[in-house]
Amino acid sequence: MRILAIDIGTGTQDILLFDSSVQPENCAKLVMPSPTQIYARQIRQATAQRRAVVLSGVLMGGGPVSWALGDHLQAGLPVYATPDAARTLDDDLARVQAMGVRLLADPQEISDEAALHLELRDLHLAAIVTALGAFGLEPHWDGLAVAVLSK
Repeated sequence: MRILAIDIGTGTQDILLFDSSVQPENCAKLVMPSPTQIYARQIRQATAQRRAVVLSGVLMGGGPVSWALGDHLQAGLPVYATPDAARTLDDDLARVQAMGVRLLADPQEISDEAALHLELRDLHLAAIVTALGAFGLEPHWDGLAVAVLSK
């Protein structure tokens, strides 16, 4: 049996491809930056480049991405977000708007080609499959376990 287990945290995502046919210490393990860290890095680059940020996708763990967006807004730069993505900052959309985020029904409303468009989500299975394949590991499993911290 093979189980892909992913623990998505504030700083890292810890990935284990458990395979019952081998000793546990020989199972594939990866420690990679968490999605919130990856998005935060991209937002900080957009801030340095004075670019707008447009968020779509779903509610995800905040932390670093929220802090980077706060810095972006403090720098006087625009942030646009769909309601689901905006809830990453706060479940109360009135508070999100009070922070300076402009809500959109559709991210395509922003025609600024220089804007950074991010589709927020905590789980990026395609990236994990690519990483496993790069190490010659068959990217198939019988079960998937994902752990995230819930507030």
